[in-house]
Amino acid sequence: MRATKRIADATQESLHRIFTIAEAPDSTLGRLEQEMSQNLVGFLNNHIVASKNALTDIEQDFINPHIPEQPEFVSDHMHHLLDKLVAQSVHTSSPSFIGHMTSALPSFILPLSKLMVGLNQNLVKVETSKAFTPLERQVLGMMHNLVYQQNDDFYQNWMHSAQHSLGSFCSGGTVANITALWVARNKLLQADGDFRGVAREGLHRAMKHYGYQDLVILVSDRGHYSLKKSSDILGIGQENVIAIPTDEYNKIDCKKLVAKCQQLSEQNIKVLAIVGVAGTTETGNIDPLDKMAEIAQQYQCHFHVDAAWGGATLLSNKYRPLLKGIEQADSVTIDAHKQMYVPMGAGLVIFKDPASVSAIEHHAEYILRKGSKDLGSHTLEGSRSGMAMLVYASLHIISRPGYEMLINQAIEKAEYFAQLINQHDDFELITRPELCLLTYRYAPKSVQVLLARNDDEANKSLNLLLGKLTKFIQKRQREDGRSFVSRTRIEVSRYGGEKVIVFRVVLANPLTTKEILQDILEQQCELAKESENFLPELLTMAE
Repeated sequence: MRATKRIADATQESLHRIFTIAEAPDSTLGRLEQEMSQNLVGFLNNHIVASKNALTDIEQDFINPHIPEQPEFVSDHMHHLLDKLVAQSVHTSSPSFIGHMTSALPSFILPLSKLMVGLNQNLVKVETSKAFTPLERQVLGMMHNLVYQQNDDFYQNWMHSAQHSLGSFCSGGTVANITALWVARNKLLQADGDFRGVAREGLHRAMKHYGYQDLVILVSDRGHYSLKKSSDILGIGQENVIAIPTDEYNKIDCKKLVAKCQQLSEQNIKVLAIVGVAGTTETGNIDPLDKMAEIAQQYQCHFHVDAAWGGATLLSNKYRPLLKGIEQADSVTIDAHKQMYVPMGAGLVIFKDPASVSAIEHHAEYILRKGSKDLGSHTLEGSRSGMAMLVYASLHIISRPGYEMLINQAIEKAEYFAQLINQHDDFELITRPELCLLTYRYAPKSVQVLLARNDDEANKSLNLLLGKLTKFIQKRQREDGRSFVSRTRIEVSRYGGEKVIVFRVVLANPLTTKEILQDILEQQCELAKESENFLPELLTMAE
């Protein structure tokens, strides 16, 4: 027990050093690079100001369409960027920036990024990446093992096989989802007899050959908008992404999913894929993946899990059971640039079957030759940077126990914030956190009492005004610059499924403290009082 505690304490101390950096002194231009590499948070604190400039004002700094005829000194141009770009940028690493899925980066990321950029490897081809190719394949194997937990022999056989791939790196969850559904479409409508497959003959001929009336994708009404992009690109059509209603916990209703599958089957409409969501963008909830896997198997369709947000939870032994059933998925999307704390542009899709990617394999004479280990033969994107190096480094430097500590603390921080909201008379918790994401709104106690009477007409009027007040507070808080929460509009079951405007917060930043969360609520209370219209009208209605 003592040894375990010592390891945990050491891990906690290491994480504190990684994310918490002493503020740097004012830097001369000659030290800018060193300052940014060693102390990004300090650099941003020194150079970003709380600006109230509107986007249209900032656009005036970047309105000249002419390429300069005279070169500039690097030092002069860097000062220009500091004044015009850095000073007006969003401080996403700030511990009070809790509105979106971005966070502070570990301090080692910047010097490693410089190494990655300097090497300038192109992962499309072994000839332009060499050592980076097996490194990326290993990272894909590590993430595959995280999801599917196969034995070592499996990875010895398939990790570096030229004819197989355990997944694909890409720029983010959107391209990962497109890739997963691309594989699903090509496997479903593969070559058969004289038919040479959808990739060669197109969707119209494929549908005619197989005799399907139509193809659809099923996902909950909390599904990410990238799925409609995918269906558009793949020729399936945005309207054929069918949203299945969710329950009061924002999880897909499996009874309604089965009913829809049966209805479509009777109409000779083939379900291409059922998509489970592991960490919805708006509320952070996880679908019942194990039940969805059974339904997908029953109706013989591809089961994809969009775990762009919640997939990193698998690194926590404590919370891994929340994603029970993900190991039955045919494919899984995970964004490393979310809860794995690497920079933007590090998404990946993992395939359970290493042979799946053969459905999208492509070659060219001058590049991606048959039999080669070129990664580009199984990816939508061609030229790509070596982002896998940053994931590889993070997995080694932070390690699984370190990630578990970060994930556990984030979820527990969200639970604390939910308690704080519930204990405050003038706030209403809308969705409880399952991961580290939740929604709430400012609602005076007297208004909450009135809402509890369940008068539909009165509630509609109250929710309309509360929505306007929420929007007012959120905009004012963003303009003030000290903190940031986002907002969204979601259906709330206790109000008969009415859509209401709410605050949305993401608590993944390890630098965010309980004191900061308390301050954010206090600030929102003060901002509510600045409303000259909405709050007085609400209080009058509640009298």
